[in-house]
Amino acid sequence: MPDRFDLPAGFRWGAATAAYQIEGAVEEDGRGPSVWDVFAARPGAVRDGHTGAVACDHYHRYPEDIALMKGLGLDGYRFSIAWPRIRPTGSGPVNPAGLAFYDRLVDALLEAGIAPLPTLFHWDLPQGLEDHGGWLNRDTAYRFAEYAAVVVDELGDRIPTWITLNEPFVHTVFGYALGTHAPGRTLMFEALPAAHHQLLAHGLAASVLHDRGLEAMLSNNLTPVRPASSDPADVAAAAAYDTLHNRLFTDPVLLGRYPDLSTLGVPDDIYGAVHPGDVDLIHAPGLDGLGLNFYNPTRVAAPTDPALPFTLVDIPDAPHTAFGWPVVPEALTQLLLQLRDSYGKALPPITITENGCSVTEDTVPDQPRIDFMATHLDALAAAVAEGIDIRGYYTWSLIDNYEWAEGYHQRFGLVHVDFATQQRTPKASYAWYRDLIAAHQARRRR
Repeated sequence: MPDRFDLPAGFRWGAATAAYQIEGAVEEDGRGPSVWDVFAARPGAVRDGHTGAVACDHYHRYPEDIALMKGLGLDGYRFSIAWPRIRPTGSGPVNPAGLAFYDRLVDALLEAGIAPLPTLFHWDLPQGLEDHGGWLNRDTAYRFAEYAAVVVDELGDRIPTWITLNEPFVHTVFGYALGTHAPGRTLMFEALPAAHHQLLAHGLAASVLHDRGLEAMLSNNLTPVRPASSDPADVAAAAAYDTLHNRLFTDPVLLGRYPDLSTLGVPDDIYGAVHPGDVDLIHAPGLDGLGLNFYNPTRVAAPTDPALPFTLVDIPDAPHTAFGWPVVPEALTQLLLQLRDSYGKALPPITITENGCSVTEDTVPDQPRIDFMATHLDALAAAVAEGIDIRGYYTWSLIDNYEWAEGYHQRFGLVHVDFATQQRTPKASYAWYRDLIAAHQARRRR
């Protein structure tokens, strides 16, 4: 089997973070409130009442964090831009101090020899837009395109490739359907207009990028879906879940059409959200690269809840991360091959924009994370050997950070953060990844 060294010469090694999870400084330099600021202040919404008010204090400590990236030998760094820093209410006047922060960050990255890969939206919607419906309101897609234009006009001279959205499936389901993430709505399938409006926002922003000669990517959380058995009811349930989790967020962008939503009991117009010409707006700009966030496969059985057409069940005999997610590295190879088989020539080059794990009692010795990364990189190399065009790997995450509704309880970082003192301590996985990158780069030079 190919190993993690059997990767293309130009393969990009990176690490990823997101604004609300690391920046802190939520009330500094004109930043407006986001849905996560409001949600985290709600009693019981986040474990132990944790908020992102300070997080990793990256807003002030970014030079230290870039030094850690340089020490790893990273080729690239994926981060997100906080919409509330740029337009504090989501529309209206631009905040110069917000743009200035990202100017400094990008220049510092480039000086360190690290290519910036920004994400324009990673779940921190300005609360001012949520007050008018958030992603349930079609107007938000157009406000996003305006915000995207402001940011790329400021930074696009130094950054050729941009990610529009991060994981619209997760934001829709956890934020609008189940209420476990901000903004905390519990609409079940009636949350799906939020999915469509995010995809519309992607299409509009991708056009903004292409108009300026820049490349547009979209990062989706995708999962290979396995029926619990060969029983037709389990097989049908798995197909329904695959439609919801994977195809709903990929088919419109790559194929120019929505999948059949009848198995979900959802109308073709997604409760009136899809207007004539919308899918063309989503599809027409084209996708220069697909960002793939992969953590685990999903096993599905026939429904037990009348409100859902499927039931998610555990994968037997698989080890689990501290988050309770099954560890099945070969599922990454399976997913990549499925994408090729499903989309053929419509599939653009792929970058793994997130992959990593939370480790129980995570301290500096973190062998389970090393094992996770090593086996998933081997699975990635197996897909490359099958002809899949994969351009890079960004591990989640560079540093321990605020893990959404789990607060500071789940640690994904290559670098340990003491949240009381903000001291950074590289873990064993940091050294392992540094040595792996160095070995691969040495092979490039041969």
